[in-house]
Amino acid sequence: MDNRDVAQLLNEIADLLDLQGVAFKPVAYRRAARNIEDMDQPVADVVAKGALRDIPGVGDAIAKKVEEYVQTGKLPYLEKLRSEVPLGLIELLKVPDIGPKTAIVLNRDLGITNLQELREAAENHRLRGHKGFGEKTEEKILQGINMLQAKGERMLLGDALPIAEGIVEYLRANASVEKISIGGSLRRGKETIGDIDILVGDNNPARVMDSFTGHPFVQTVLMKGPTKSSVLLQKGIQVDIRAVETGSWGAALQYFTGSKEHNVATRKIGVDMGLKLNEYGLFERDSGRKVAGATEEEVYRALGLTYIEPELREDGGEIEAAREGRLPRILEHSSIRGDFHMHTDWSDGGNRIEDMAARAVSKNYEFIGITDHSQSLKIAGGLTPDRLRKQIDAVRKAEDALGGRIRLLSGTEADIKADGSLDFPRPLLKDLDLVIASVHSRFKMPKDEMTKRVVAAIESGYMDILGHPTGRLIGRRNPYEIDMEKVLDAAAESRVAMELNSWKDRLDLADGHCRMAKAARVKVAIGTDAHHVDELDFMRLGVITARRGWLEAGDVLNTMSGKDIVKHLRGRRP
Repeated sequence: MDNRDVAQLLNEIADLLDLQGVAFKPVAYRRAARNIEDMDQPVADVVAKGALRDIPGVGDAIAKKVEEYVQTGKLPYLEKLRSEVPLGLIELLKVPDIGPKTAIVLNRDLGITNLQELREAAENHRLRGHKGFGEKTEEKILQGINMLQAKGERMLLGDALPIAEGIVEYLRANASVEKISIGGSLRRGKETIGDIDILVGDNNPARVMDSFTGHPFVQTVLMKGPTKSSVLLQKGIQVDIRAVETGSWGAALQYFTGSKEHNVATRKIGVDMGLKLNEYGLFERDSGRKVAGATEEEVYRALGLTYIEPELREDGGEIEAAREGRLPRILEHSSIRGDFHMHTDWSDGGNRIEDMAARAVSKNYEFIGITDHSQSLKIAGGLTPDRLRKQIDAVRKAEDALGGRIRLLSGTEADIKADGSLDFPRPLLKDLDLVIASVHSRFKMPKDEMTKRVVAAIESGYMDILGHPTGRLIGRRNPYEIDMEKVLDAAAESRVAMELNSWKDRLDLADGHCRMAKAARVKVAIGTDAHHVDELDFMRLGVITARRGWLEAGDVLNTMSGKDIVKHLRGRRP
């Protein structure tokens, strides 16, 4: 039993309470779930030490339930809740735009108890005409079901990456592999991952296969061979490993990284040059002489291309750019000097301002933005104007206590209201160092209205960054409809940055929109949206997405020094 198991249990309790119409408690359970899942320390160890109540958001009632579950593997309270609610209704909550009230109506009035019944009702047009359901609602529900089922068992990048890295480190320690790398779509940084692929370069692969299939988290060995094996981990995650000779390492890594379209393009270049490219190397077609293969750089160079970073290998113009020597020098994580977006225990975060700052100092950051929610988002403990003014003082005190080691930007994540106005009076916004403005409501507005709403906020002159600009939640909520070209035009005119929110199920801006922002000369600001100190690590997901979006250091505000970012923000004030 790990932290994710306990978090899943608490989230299920929250869902069941939601379906019963219980107020406030679901929010508490979800906050506790998030903080437990984000801990580095195993929850079982915390229970053994009697320290559960030290976790932000875990009070006596929740702590007792977690202790009972960890110690016995059962929780009668959850079983009682399950018996009171049709279990299929929880499945309905995974569909975008279906909340607890809608699920209850679907069950009560139409007898729908699971996802398949909901699909059939929508396809047979049994929803439209019912109070609160029109033709568009029916279409959106079908789109949501399709999106949910298309996602299937795919993992988020932020979930798959630490699992793969853990296996890589395990094999380094236990099999003394000569060369090893993550491959496939995970190496390219795709936002969702199917299976995890690992490539090994080793001239004695048998010991690697033995070590791999003997990993303690392996539940089922699907196939074991001398150079290739597949397993299922305890969570049902498939991991495939392939071993090649070290002399073919570069060619194999290029081949097994993909994408398919990129590989087709590189093979065609080889054919035109009288060469044959495969996972074993690059060969002269007529003589069979090996031209390259030991390193990826060697392979690309032999094809007349500059080295192409894995994140760019999506057949999106990178081949032509590499041939012409105009590939971007894409962002490196080492260039990041700060984080713009995080929440503390003043709103719905799990840690104090001082805790977030201390973690940022340990990362050698020069600045961070303290951006708790604004007053309209009551469910997240949004700050009233009076509380925000008090927080400004608290931010200054925390900064002083750190003796100049980091610049703390007093800020807010202000709601963009339906009319495009921001959720605080203008004099207060002027007193802040940093204003992120985001849409948190009325996601179903028509495209032209949503565009006008966001553009009005951008043109107000009182915001610095547009937060999570499309509002999507990967696999759970589609982006709201918005004209991104018009938004970027307005942002360029007003010198407003686009956020790349690197929370693991947002990654919003997506990579394609990052390229649009770069073309429009609009700066990008990466923010983790961290609600816990450990979530500051989500920065690397934002960096990966920025790299996929062809962003360079100069395109990203996070690469500015603490002194320069303060100067930049102050220069934007009315």
